[in-house]
Amino acid sequence: MGSQHETVAAVLCAVVVLGGLSVSNSQLSPTFYDQTCPGVYVVVFGVVWRASLSDPRIGASLIRLHFHDCFVQGCDASLLLNSTADGTIVSEQGSLANNNSIRGLDVVNQIKAAVEFHCPATVSCADILAIAAQVSVLLDGGPFWRVLLGRRDSTTANITLADENLPPPFFTLDQLKQAFAVQGLNTTDLVSLSGAHTFGRAQCRTFIGRLYNFNNTGVPDPTLNTTWLQSLQLLCPQNGDGSVITNLDLSTPDLFDNRYYTNLLSNNGLLQSDQELYSTPGADTRKIVKLFSRNQSAFFANFTASMIKMGNISPLTGSQGQIRLHCNFVNPATYASVSAGLSYKKSEDVLISSI
Repeated sequence: MGSQHETVAAVLCAVVVLGGLSVSNSQLSPTFYDQTCPGVYVVVFGVVWRASLSDPRIGASLIRLHFHDCFVQGCDASLLLNSTADGTIVSEQGSLANNNSIRGLDVVNQIKAAVEFHCPATVSCADILAIAAQVSVLLDGGPFWRVLLGRRDSTTANITLADENLPPPFFTLDQLKQAFAVQGLNTTDLVSLSGAHTFGRAQCRTFIGRLYNFNNTGVPDPTLNTTWLQSLQLLCPQNGDGSVITNLDLSTPDLFDNRYYTNLLSNNGLLQSDQELYSTPGADTRKIVKLFSRNQSAFFANFTASMIKMGNISPLTGSQGQIRLHCNFVNPATYASVSAGLSYKKSEDVLISSI
């Protein structure tokens, strides 16, 4: 435990040292909360770190929330909104890509409660998602980058757009490129951001077609490594439990590294949308996969740039939207005080003092 504390402390020191660096994009800035909530990164870091001690999957889950939020109506935390009784909001959580799939919402609410205690009505849920994604990558061995901040939260959700914009795991390369192009992201962004599958898990239902009836051919996907195919068929039998999970990266499943790309070279990409990046004949993505497989620094640099670019998809800024007091609900028309973080005081104080 001592060495783990030392690692966390070293990372937080690095954050302080790098705090003076300045980058900006559009109306977002890494210094947005320097005066109003200077400790926000440390607070988010602490909650995610504590969650990771009991849940090694949480990092991948949190970065996925950020991705699934930004691809719908911009990085505005619309994904976090619950459906309302009057039907004015139909939650994106019920979309095809999110239903019984997204996780980590409880951790996001813990982060929000802690942030509200330290800086009431100041930090948006959209920014919390962006910071949590960066912290998740860092905690699992990936790169650090200065997160651009200043997003505000939406008061609407769009389940229809979620169904249309979030690429499913069976997309072809051309379909993936189109889905990313709609968001202003190019081919390099596609390959870089797909590298987030270097950690986390996937359910059998997301790749079962590859194992038995690929593209309705009646046979397995020929691009899937035959040895791994046999293992996956044992794990995911036909008509079995589709919610059974397995590692996206069969070699280093809980480490953020470049092994995702070396797996693709060996036909060990779990999802069709993964393997398409390398196995599509004549694909321009092949050379990028090869580069990232042999040069982790190149992957990290490109991943960082693409995450910053993705985080700048149609953010609400200035007087747009609102700063939600609870990430699952639009603020009431009037409110007397902010109390979301009060119950978090004791555990948060213990957490910060233990780092």
